[in-house]
Amino acid sequence: MNRITEEQWTAFKRDGFLNLGRLLDGESLDALQNEIDAIMMGEADINYDKLMMQLDSKSGKIEDVGEQTQGSKGSTLNYRKIQNLEYDPVFLEYLQRPLFREACQYVYGPDRPIAIFRAMFMNKPANRGTWLPWHQDRWQTLDRDPLLTIWTPLDPSTKENGCVQVIPGSHRKGLINPGDRSGFLAEEHIQKHCQADNIFYMELEAGEVVLLHNHLLHASDINRSPQSRRAFSVCYMDAATQDKRNDVTYPIAFGQEALTPRLIKAAMAN
Repeated sequence: MNRITEEQWTAFKRDGFLNLGRLLDGESLDALQNEIDAIMMGEADINYDKLMMQLDSKSGKIEDVGEQTQGSKGSTLNYRKIQNLEYDPVFLEYLQRPLFREACQYVYGPDRPIAIFRAMFMNKPANRGTWLPWHQDRWQTLDRDPLLTIWTPLDPSTKENGCVQVIPGSHRKGLINPGDRSGFLAEEHIQKHCQADNIFYMELEAGEVVLLHNHLLHASDINRSPQSRRAFSVCYMDAATQDKRNDVTYPIAFGQEALTPRLIKAAMAN
């Protein structure tokens, strides 16, 4: 696929998500799978002090997940989340694909520099995983909300292993619980907006790619299968976005000063 059609963008605006089909061939998929496993096992050629890493819970409850801090938490495949993967050359090459730049230009406007808010691995290890409650992706520290996430499953994603669940069209409701700093819903919002007959289970093949509007209501269950549910998620934002914490900067994905292997090496050295 070289371009996203107007018909597809119409579906994205209506539903808040769009399946672009399988964009990763076997070799490219293997490269991402092998790289993330090497990172988890402590075998990757990367500065681990630059990575934010979090172990999965044993209970399946989100309040029991490990602390997300810089650096390795040990050699294990039981990580829940790993962030700052833009500093890994394998993942950087993937997230800078021309089709993803096209999607960013459509959402944010042509020729605008695009920053990486987060390039993140999400994992539900085999027979484990943590319930992720219903929420919209938003962050109160930013002066505007990022609007586009590109989600790529690295394993088959099924109801049994905790695939993403969404409420189609819910992004058009605006922010449902703006008082929560991360967009999580209160119980009364869940009862109103997340009824079982409204839920779409995003079952996907490994290597398929989905565009997600950040205000789309979504959740995911625990993994009840022997198949891990690994995925790579990139949230792109307008590079003009300001973080109220002032000391936070975000790398450029597309535009001037876009991340390159040279800039990665410089960042890793600091």
